[in-house]
Amino acid sequence: MKSKLQDFISPKAMPQVLKLLGHDNLLVKIKKERKTRHGDYMRLPNGKHQITINSNLNEYKFLITLIHEIAHFEAYNTYGKLIKPHGIEWKRTFQHLMLPFLNPDIFPNELLPLLAKHFKNPKASSDTDVNLALSLKKFDKPNNKTYIFEVPVGSNFKLYNGRIFQMGRKRVKRFECIEIQTGRLYLFNPNAEVELLKKHYE
Repeated sequence: MKSKLQDFISPKAMPQVLKLLGHDNLLVKIKKERKTRHGDYMRLPNGKHQITINSNLNEYKFLITLIHEIAHFEAYNTYGKLIKPHGIEWKRTFQHLMLPFLNPDIFPNELLPLLAKHFKNPKASSDTDVNLALSLKKFDKPNNKTYIFEVPVGSNFKLYNGRIFQMGRKRVKRFECIEIQTGRLYLFNPNAEVELLKKHYE
């Protein structure tokens, strides 16, 4: 387990992570990038439990995602299978498990205030916490993606699945975008990453 994870996790976080993973019936698998999720947890038919994490995550996102999924396992063991996936039991478990990691030996100082705020009431995905998500993405490897909030109004952009949209106006938090093929309106979080297709000139 240690050799599998040491390429993705800070050495200073590893002892606590290994302590949390010290269950014979808990498996962790590293997966190639999945566009729809960073990780997941499931109870297998044989009674064991499996966590999967995407290999393309930076070390801070990887750690948060791993603890998120371990919290599902711990909440299941403590409260049973009838709880809501991201209900109060999971939130409390996630907060408790994450607390020992929230220190400057493991996370950069610029992330700690954002993490402290996020874990007052953790969400189903850290991506929905825009400020935290944008700060975490600063530690990603460079790519050719553009954030939605950087796309000029009227420009076209493409998603990972090939769907093409035209950029519209900003609502309170999210951006209105029209799908070119269907004409339907969709709302995007400002930290969504897209491929800009056409420059917009005033």
